Amino acid sequence: MTALRNVPPTAPAVPDRVDRLRAALNRALRGKPEVTEYVLAGLLARGHLLLEDLPGLGKTTLAKALAGAVGGTFARVQCTPDLLPGDITGFSVFNQKTREFEFQPGPVFADVLLTDEINRTTPRTQSALLEAMAERQATVDNVRHPLSPTFFVIATQNPVEHHGTYPLPEAQLDRFAMKLSIGYPDRADELALLEGAIGAPADEAAPERVLAPGELAALQARVAGVAVQPNVRAYLVDLGRATRAHASVSLGLSPRGLLTWQRVAQAWAYLRGRPFVTPDDVQEVARPVLGVRLGLDTGATERVIRQLVETIPVPV
Repeated sequence: MTALRNVPPTAPAVPDRVDRLRAALNRALRGKPEVTEYVLAGLLARGHLLLEDLPGLGKTTLAKALAGAVGGTFARVQCTPDLLPGDITGFSVFNQKTREFEFQPGPVFADVLLTDEINRTTPRTQSALLEAMAERQATVDNVRHPLSPTFFVIATQNPVEHHGTYPLPEAQLDRFAMKLSIGYPDRADELALLEGAIGAPADEAAPERVLAPGELAALQARVAGVAVQPNVRAYLVDLGRATRAHASVSLGLSPRGLLTWQRVAQAWAYLRGRPFVTPDDVQEVARPVLGVRLGLDTGATERVIRQLVETIPVPV
């Protein structure tokens, strides 16, 4: 662990609600506590997640459990080439009785939105989602409609089927806080999964509600207040600038990406009960944060991060 000077001497206890939130997600996604931890960090950092993995690994289960645990509404969009922007944002219809147009909100007005196979829809529809993710609002017929202040997107894409897909542009990838992969559970967890499914369909169980209305926003506000000392900020900036000069990276980290990296590191520190960020927090979240925006495959991303960490001096 890297030592730091001039940091608050005491650490706040992680609220019991966060522990219950973590437990609820771990029950829904068996045997993947490391994935759950990154999901929590993204949620508390007010970031969105891109899950790149094979079908059937629990992405929908995770999103539903998260929506239920935070006490929010859940919506799912199956992305296809004929999906229109209005299918996501909503549209106006003419009411014959009132003789006026009325807005019918789309799935983006949920608290947690799962967009399945996001790279199968057209760039036009992807851009509609882009505004919702970046600005937490949807514009329909030149009227802006605010979304939930805790609006959270979990998007998925299949890493092996590229036929008929529209790769996400760098501008949209930069809107995601992290890219994660769930992976197959181990044998013991698969056995427990089968045992738990005997007697009643697992998807009939209602997700456990952990947070009351407004509590998620309060937790996110506390995370935003986690201290980042000047030497840690300088470390982040040096790492970000080093990505732009790396020979393997065509498009380095943007200032927006740098801000996202800091927010996720704050959430990571908060989940460990610390009121300040250490260089270890920065390094712990580097792989999922950089993995979504450097345009490299998983192996190359890990190699580049390892080289960056070895090159940039760690503050003490």
